[in-house]
Amino acid sequence: MSETSPTASAAVPALPSPSAQAERLIDLGVHEIAGLSAAGLRAFAESAGASPEGAGALLAVHPDRAPASALAPLLRLDGRPGFVVTDMSDVDLFAPLDGIALPDAPLYLLPGIDRGDHMAGWSPVEALPALAARGRTPLLLTEGIHWVLQLPAVLERNRCFMTIGSRLRKADGALDARTPAIWISNGTGRDGRERRNAPKVGWCWAGNRHTWLGFASAADRRGLGR
Repeated sequence: MSETSPTASAAVPALPSPSAQAERLIDLGVHEIAGLSAAGLRAFAESAGASPEGAGALLAVHPDRAPASALAPLLRLDGRPGFVVTDMSDVDLFAPLDGIALPDAPLYLLPGIDRGDHMAGWSPVEALPALAARGRTPLLLTEGIHWVLQLPAVLERNRCFMTIGSRLRKADGALDARTPAIWISNGTGRDGRERRNAPKVGWCWAGNRHTWLGFASAADRRGLGR
């Protein structure tokens, strides 16, 4: 999984309003994947926009309602659809790490999203306790996909990110060594040339470092009225 050294990165753009995010999800059919009505999604977004929780936050659908395998093909970069790497057919089995609590609701908010560029070159094993020490929570894979659905510009060549809040637990209880990430395909190997520059859901080993992957995190996860 080699990449060239990272280039200078522009600031990550701000998220649109919750209502604009809701319309984006409706346009993509995410509400139908999640078994939600368009009216219900709009009502949640309207309430979020009128509350302190909603300011600058990412609107996310609970992964039990909209799994990564259903969301990844909706990603687009320069017209190229997103995909999951062939050796991650178990992508939907990656679940929140112990200690990550999701709101008990189909929709929730993530304030204070950060791509974690400053942690590029760290390994997931190193990054996880560092995020916890700062009071940050690592993004789940589905949350990272939601972010890119709303802001494709979040993925930049050589400035992409890992979502280490999602891990696969093996039958013996140990964590699988793969850690999920979202980046831009080079169109090599099993990806296929036709997927060059497409958004890619893949993985890296938990102990490996990559100069082109930061560690996406948020300040918190919130339902409305917390």
